[in-house]
Amino acid sequence: MTGTAGGDTRDRLIAAAADLIATAPGEDFSLRAVCDAVGVKMPTLYHFFGSKQGLVDAVIEHGFDLYLGEKASMESSGDPIQDIRAGWDAHVAFGLANPGFYTLMYGKVSPGHSPAAQSRPSEILRGLTARAAAEGRLVVPSEQAAAHVLVTNIGVTLRQIILAQPDPALSAAVREGAISAITGTTAATDDPLAAAREIAAAQPEVLGRTETQLLIEWLTTLAAEPASHGTD
Repeated sequence: MTGTAGGDTRDRLIAAAADLIATAPGEDFSLRAVCDAVGVKMPTLYHFFGSKQGLVDAVIEHGFDLYLGEKASMESSGDPIQDIRAGWDAHVAFGLANPGFYTLMYGKVSPGHSPAAQSRPSEILRGLTARAAAEGRLVVPSEQAAAHVLVTNIGVTLRQIILAQPDPALSAAVREGAISAITGTTAATDDPLAAAREIAAAQPEVLGRTETQLLIEWLTTLAAEPASHGTD
């Protein structure tokens, strides 16, 4: 068996297992069914993966590859807090679109065991919270902030998968609650005055008292005269 042929067989086994998992999210799958789908015998599967858990770990790795491939296409806003928001929404969207993968990636818990692939998206999140901390925007250590965001993001995604029903309002509320907890600011708002006060409270070193007051006055003027903007 050549290296190329071996790699192709391994990939086909992973793809077959992934298809079975996607067809019946949360349910167990048969190794024999995987082998039958690919047209190989059980010893071939064990040659590549060693055990059923080895195959499951490979499928989890494949799931994270898909997830990170989608995240890689996202452009950074330049604001780590906003990027955390975007990452949260992408995480939920992936889970709802791929419940079979997601329940393997985050829903199957074995004490003391964490799939190696799970660390990759966590590193991205830790990078964002480290940037936010460096900008003085966190009220907790960056590692704690990353853990807070991750566990709440997983929890709200699993709830929607369990209920088999998207709940964007719940997701947004929990997301903003998590961000508020790590930044010490109020939840995001469309109110320009509240936004100005949040900026001033979060980063007093960025805007001085005079500049902050000017910002509030400017936003007040904009809010009071909506009809005067966007017209000829």
